Amino acid sequence: MSSGLTHFDASGAAAMVDVSAKAETSRSATARASVVMLPATLALIVAGDAKKGDVLGVARLAGIMAAKRTADLIPLCHPLPISAVAVDLRAVGETTVEIEATVRTTGRTGVEMEALTAASVAALTVYDMVKAVDRGMRIEGLRVTAKSGGKSGDFQQD
Repeated sequence: MSSGLTHFDASGAAAMVDVSAKAETSRSATARASVVMLPATLALIVAGDAKKGDVLGVARLAGIMAAKRTADLIPLCHPLPISAVAVDLRAVGETTVEIEATVRTTGRTGVEMEALTAASVAALTVYDMVKAVDRGMRIEGLRVTAKSGGKSGDFQQD
């Protein structure tokens, strides 16, 4: 029984994809997420007055660390030699922190999962650092917005 999906073997069991025959190429991926909160919560973050410290700075570091540990978190991800991770967080409007994470490598498989992990952990860190003042925050729109390299070529979306 073949599903046509790459993470399943012929019998339908989960399996790590064999990438040994693939060429090493330069690859990158960008993912985005947003944390939506009360205006007072965002004002607290922007002013640097959160009790736990620099919310955006700590979330940036958490996202970078998460990208490097993706293979430890997602069972079928390959451990990759990551060349670069950039995690940018910015206040948008009165209620939103937008997060963009870009990961680069030279390897046999892409870094979409690393970029998604970086963006999601950065968002979770924002939540954790100010949850005491706003438990109603929402993490929204986690998605890959761009990828390059590999056999499937480039991909871009808003």
